[in-house]
Amino acid sequence: MKRIKYTEDLQRQCAEWRAKGLKVGLVPTMGYFHDGHLALMDHARSMCDKLVVTLFVNPTQFGPNEDLDAYPHDLERDSQLAWDHGADLLFAPAPEAMYAPDHATWVEVPELAQNLCGESRPTHFRGVCTVVMKLFMLTLPHVAVFGQKDWQQLAILKRMVRDLNIPVDIQGHPIVREKDGLALSSRNAYLTPEEREHAPFIRKALLEARKLAQQGETDALVIKDFIRQRLGQTMPMAEPDYIEMVDPNSIQPIMAVADSALIAVAVRLGKARLIDNILIKVD
Repeated sequence: MKRIKYTEDLQRQCAEWRAKGLKVGLVPTMGYFHDGHLALMDHARSMCDKLVVTLFVNPTQFGPNEDLDAYPHDLERDSQLAWDHGADLLFAPAPEAMYAPDHATWVEVPELAQNLCGESRPTHFRGVCTVVMKLFMLTLPHVAVFGQKDWQQLAILKRMVRDLNIPVDIQGHPIVREKDGLALSSRNAYLTPEEREHAPFIRKALLEARKLAQQGETDALVIKDFIRQRLGQTMPMAEPDYIEMVDPNSIQPIMAVADSALIAVAVRLGKARLIDNILIKVD
């Protein structure tokens, strides 16, 4: 596995692979790998000839007073894990390699970024779209894999690719969880033992809400209020950032479940901000 840090080297290597007719897969990450990241790599590996994993804590997707400086990292550990899971190249640049001092160009999909995480983090998805677009331009991948835990991000990137006619197949991978249901996240490292004990109640509340919908309750306000009450009972130390029901594709709020809906939550628990979601379908 090659480990490089300069954009020119990444672009040159991927162009050589494509010139040979090889299929290039891409897994963009911010590092501190867990089993969720590794599942993305395994999935991409199964669909490509050459796998590129990127490790870049992208400063433009962090807002003021967020955890950019504290974000966990361990490059040597991550390098070994990427190698173990079939990466042919690990791209780990410094911020100055990705952004010029006078960087002034942005990519965004504002209609899909109004709600959920975009409401409390108004510049977040602009940073995500911009860095992912740069990685697409550098690697020209045939396929790129992202996790469904960040469902809104996945929907935004799919729309970006569609609207800009980018020739890449965006693949979403199901959420990878701990045995007790907690969605894997690098930010889980922020949880204290007591907080970690309570964190799985997010998933349990979502499962109960889906069951409620499948039993006939389709009113979004009722379902959201049910989740809020359950979190209040089981996680009194937590502070919900949002509890929403949206259309899975447009990420626009809906008042009732007609066919399918995404229930998405973000919860602040100590130093961690945890997100999770569940897709519900009713007849």
